[in-house]
Amino acid sequence: MKKFLISILVLSTTFIGCSTDLDINRDPDLLDPNSAPLSAQLPSGIVGLIGSEGASLAIIGGMWSQYWTQSNAANQYKDIDNYSIGTADYNFAWDGMFDALGDIRNVKKRALTEGNWKYYLIATTLEVQASQILTDFYGNIPYKEANNNSILEPKFNTGQEVYDFMIQDLNDALSKDLSASTGSNPASDDFIFAGDMTKWTKLANTLKLKIYMRQTEKNKAVADAGITKMLADGVTFLDVDAGMTQFTDAINQSNPLFEYNNRRLNVATNLRMSTTLASFFDDNADTRKAAYYLPGNSLNQGDFTNPVGAGTIAIVKLSATTPAYLMTKEESFLLQAEALERYKSGTGAKALYDAAISANFSRYSLNGAAFVSGAYAYPTAGTFDQKLEAIVTQKWVASFPGNGFEAFFEKNRTGYPKTSAVAQSNTSYVSGQFAYAVNGTTAGLFPKRIAYPLSERNANPNAPTLIPITTPVWWNK
Repeated sequence: MKKFLISILVLSTTFIGCSTDLDINRDPDLLDPNSAPLSAQLPSGIVGLIGSEGASLAIIGGMWSQYWTQSNAANQYKDIDNYSIGTADYNFAWDGMFDALGDIRNVKKRALTEGNWKYYLIATTLEVQASQILTDFYGNIPYKEANNNSILEPKFNTGQEVYDFMIQDLNDALSKDLSASTGSNPASDDFIFAGDMTKWTKLANTLKLKIYMRQTEKNKAVADAGITKMLADGVTFLDVDAGMTQFTDAINQSNPLFEYNNRRLNVATNLRMSTTLASFFDDNADTRKAAYYLPGNSLNQGDFTNPVGAGTIAIVKLSATTPAYLMTKEESFLLQAEALERYKSGTGAKALYDAAISANFSRYSLNGAAFVSGAYAYPTAGTFDQKLEAIVTQKWVASFPGNGFEAFFEKNRTGYPKTSAVAQSNTSYVSGQFAYAVNGTTAGLFPKRIAYPLSERNANPNAPTLIPITTPVWWNK
């Protein structure tokens, strides 16, 4: 995995102008972290996060959000689909994230010392974005003592502590006067926004909103106070995509999900269309189905022992050049819509909800106007729960393909989409409802987290005791 990530970094720099400070023939991890230019370290950190989130974590997120299911003609991801993923599985996801965070945190440390508030905001935002995904997947994680060369066995902070620290760190970075920043300016080394600090500020604000929103069920007072203040202060939120777009259809230059799963490192047919999302599309005559999947039938979630001919089951449609997102504008719009419903009596929520749906259809060169006014019309006269269901359901659909873990987290927070009371083979199955995997191994319980990796448990005696993957993280509804 590390070689894979470095390869993407080395080759993708050619698409946006290679910094003269970055020798693309050298592993960035071999550069002296105390003297290498910030522009040489930031790309390594960005690509490390994109590679880890957009590859194995995207596979897990998409499987547990029931976008796809394991092919009945292969076995690569059976452990994910039947909920038997354990400590020996996907260690490289954890390791890759913390390796990338090492680069990001060094940029942050150096930028703080140098008074370079632009790099400081970028690094802090990336640190929080990655840590949010890690703590939402694993629960307790190293945060305050993580990536410190003098602390070989970092303490694990509780999930709630991590959430508090993330808010504190974002507030600190956002408080800096960017006009007083000293030193070099981020530019082509910033693979996300090319040094546009207005966009980084909006992303940081939107991450704060997400962190508060995720606490609405179990830490309501904190969520209420935080979101209310943000809305009252009139902060600006993300209105563009935040992601890497520099991929091409070539080895080590492709979208990491495509590279990791479908073309380069595995066979192209592992991931098949899940009945869960396919039935939702069919029931609503949603034209996005053809953009998400190749032609064919769906397979019930986790039904990889089904003897039906594999050639009849639709393959997930992935592209080498699809961007990999830290956050999409659809996610931002829907987060804002929920905030307005909760704290502003819904004023403006419908417009943002409609904008999110339209943006997602436009992403696939489709027109969503008929759906905004028809099948997915905002339930303006409905209850709060009906509005929340509409918002989170559209977030679920729009998080395909690479951000399915966010839909998984939101399902755990809100309960939407709803869980089916029957198997998908039952004629009373309701389209779009989550179904327990046919070959599930957890006695009817859905996964709520990933098990801590063996690599961390062997290296760090502070690693928590094993926790079943069916145990919710602290904020879980």
